[in-house]
Amino acid sequence: MSENAINLSIFDAFPMIKTHRLTLREILPEDAHAIYEMRSNGMVNRFIARPDMQTLEQSEALVKKTREAYAQKKGIGWAGVLRDAGDIIGTCGFNSLDFENLRAEIGGELSTRYWGREIALEAVEAIVSFGFEELGLHSIEAKVDPQNRGAIRLLEYLGFQKEAHFKDRIHFDGKFTDMAVYGCIRQ
Repeated sequence: MSENAINLSIFDAFPMIKTHRLTLREILPEDAHAIYEMRSNGMVNRFIARPDMQTLEQSEALVKKTREAYAQKKGIGWAGVLRDAGDIIGTCGFNSLDFENLRAEIGGELSTRYWGREIALEAVEAIVSFGFEELGLHSIEAKVDPQNRGAIRLLEYLGFQKEAHFKDRIHFDGKFTDMAVYGCIRQ
C-alpha cells in the first residue's frame, strides 16, 4: 500500500474488528429492527440534528444505504455486537471517505442501555486504530454538537483536538445550532 493512498483492499471483503467486549461487523438487513429501536427512543438523537425514526422502513432504507456506501467505497458502517450475547447495541464507522486527502469522518450511536460503560470508547478507539493502521488514513474528523460533552470528552481522550466551531451551522426542527469539528492526525 502506498503511504499516500487509501488501502482499497479493505473493500474486497468487509473488515471485522474484535475488541475486548465487542465484535464490529457488517451491518446486515436483519439489523434494521435493532437500529430502529435505537433511533426511535428519543434519546440517541438528542445531540444529532435528525428526527427520531418513525417506521421500520426508515431503518431498512438506512441499512441499505450503509451497505451501498461500502460497496461503492464511500464509507464503512459497522454494527457493534456484544461478543458474549451477539446482540447489536450500536452502529459506528466512517460516514464518508475523502480519498484525495486521506481523511474520513467518524460517527456512531449506542443503545441507551449501554451508556456509561465505556463501550463507545472501546468501539471508537478500535475504529480510529483501524483507520490509521489498516485503511491508511492521515486524519479522522468528527462533527459534534458542542453541547455533547460526553462525545467531546471521548474524542479528546483519544487525542482529537478541536479544529473548528461553526455558529448556527445546522438548521433543524425550526432552530439553528452550532457544530464543532474535532480532528485527529496519524502519529
